[in-house]
Order: sequence, then structure tokens, then C-alpha cells
Amino acid sequence: MNARMTDSRILSRGRMVVKAEAAAVAGLKKAVGKSFIRAVRLIAAAPRVAVVGVGKSGLIGRKIAATLASTGTPSVFLHPVECLHGDMGMLSKGDVVLALSHSGETEETNKLLPYLRRQGFTIVSFTGNVSSRMAKHSNIAIDLGVRAEACPYNIVPTSSTAAMLALGDALAITLMELKGFTSSHFARLHPGGSLGRLLNLSVRDIMRKGKDNPVIEAGAPLSKALKVMTATKLGAVSAVDGRGRLAGFFTDGDLRRCLQAGGITLSTPLSAVMTRSPLRVAPEAPAMEAAAIITSRKIDNLPVVDSGGRPVGIIDERDLLKEGLL
Repeated sequence: MNARMTDSRILSRGRMVVKAEAAAVAGLKKAVGKSFIRAVRLIAAAPRVAVVGVGKSGLIGRKIAATLASTGTPSVFLHPVECLHGDMGMLSKGDVVLALSHSGETEETNKLLPYLRRQGFTIVSFTGNVSSRMAKHSNIAIDLGVRAEACPYNIVPTSSTAAMLALGDALAITLMELKGFTSSHFARLHPGGSLGRLLNLSVRDIMRKGKDNPVIEAGAPLSKALKVMTATKLGAVSAVDGRGRLAGFFTDGDLRRCLQAGGITLSTPLSAVMTRSPLRVAPEAPAMEAAAIITSRKIDNLPVVDSGGRPVGIIDERDLLKEGLL
């Protein structure tokens, strides 16, 4: 242990590594070009991606494969050595192989790639050496552009693995958009854990309903509307027409604006001051959709309306906060 390493030196070294890795990721802008487009389109058309790599590249490969699989691109990680001893049989016609190696000279990977090429598999590689054997075995070789590691001896994979991981994420998210993979698709693949719970939570699951859902006739006087708003402590009320369909929405913010403008009394009909054709959300909509509306429109409440136009519930900002959606 270097007992003479001062606190300032520790901070300096830590910040230097972060700066070096950030620069490596920023440099990927050059890598995301025509070869990247070709790789994306090839993989999008393939039944599956098989990611291969050894050592630190293998660890990054496992993460890339997992990200691809969770965002709508079927993927599996295969170790090159295991492939040479039977796991090649896991590959199917049309699969694309994504090979990872910063040096491009990893022996185990380079032993495998010629066999894969002879069997007709398309190979895409991420490497820091486009003159390497791995790049020559590939149909598409994308240059990471990392020429030095953050390690002071330029040995430990640091900047190169950071860049490799970021490029893998760029590939996965671009494919996700290309395939039209939405949050609802994502939710179906993530049923467990807190993330799965949030993604699968619907408006129906958290809306206030029944006596906790303030609803009143649009023709009722303002005094009655205020009584209903006060009883539910939400500061909002849905106004309905004679057929029970949502005709408007009134909040305590609307009340303040009306009082400032003047000309209203407690006998003023709600229909004269309510917001007509208000924002609304369906009960079967994802709760995250309601959260997005409330956040973007800077409102506190949102009526929940069924297919017949009837207000069957209300979403309050506090309910979304409680569920961790805001």
C-alpha cells in the first residue's frame, strides 16, 4: 500500500479516471456512423443475436446481451471456448454474432470466428483495432476509437470497456425504437421487482373511486361543488351532464382564478366556471401515463373516464408520489 498517497492525490486519481472514461464514451460519436447503421439493420432482421467475448469483454458482453433481450431483441451470451466445444449448436440459421475484443487479437475469439463465417453466420465486432484478426473475420467492424486506458499503465480494461458498454446500449436502444418496442412491451418482460410493479401498475389500481371520487352535476351551484371538494379533500371535482358523462372539471385553482376575476357567487352554476373538455385518462391506461400527464401539464388531479365517457375515478398527485411514479 502506498502510505504516502494523500487525500488530494486520491481525489485527483479518481477524477482522472472518470474524465478519461467520459472522454472515451464521448469519442464514440465517430463510431456511430454508416457501419453502425448497417449493424442495426442486420440485427433487426435477424432472429437472434449471439454475443461472444472473453474476460472483461465477456462480462460486458453478458450485460449487452441482457439489455438487448430486455428491449425486444432476442439475444444470448456464448463463451467462445464453450462454443468450440459444442455450444455452437445453440446458434440457428440467420443469427448474427456480436464479437467483442478491444485488442481484436483475443485468441479464443479468433479461433471461433472462422468456423462461424464458414457456417454462414454474419459477424459484427466492437474493437479498438480495425486492423486486427477479429476485424478481418467480421462482416462489420466498428472501431471503439479508444487508444489508451484510464489505467496509469495502460493495461487494465477501463476506458475501453466503458466505451464498449455504451456502444452496446446505443445498439440496444436504437433497435428498441426501430422495432417499435414500447413501455408496455417492456413491462411484459419485467413482471418482477419494484420496476416490474411500477411498469405493470394501471390507473385502475391506484385511482380513487366510489365515495372518494368527487362527482357532481354540471348545473349544480358552486356552493355544492365546494362542499363535495371539501369532503374528499382533493380540491377538485368532476362535473357530469344529464347522462352521467364527463362535461367538465373544476379545481381549487380554478376557484382562485374566478375569485380574482370577480363576478361569481356561491349560487353561480358550476357549468359557468368549470373547465370544459378537460384532460382525462382511461382506467386501463398505465399509471405511468397518468404520471406523465400530471407532470407535463403541472396539474394535481386527473379524472379517470371509462369508454362511455363516465368519470369512474380520479388520480391525485399524492397517489402517484406514494407509488414512486413521481
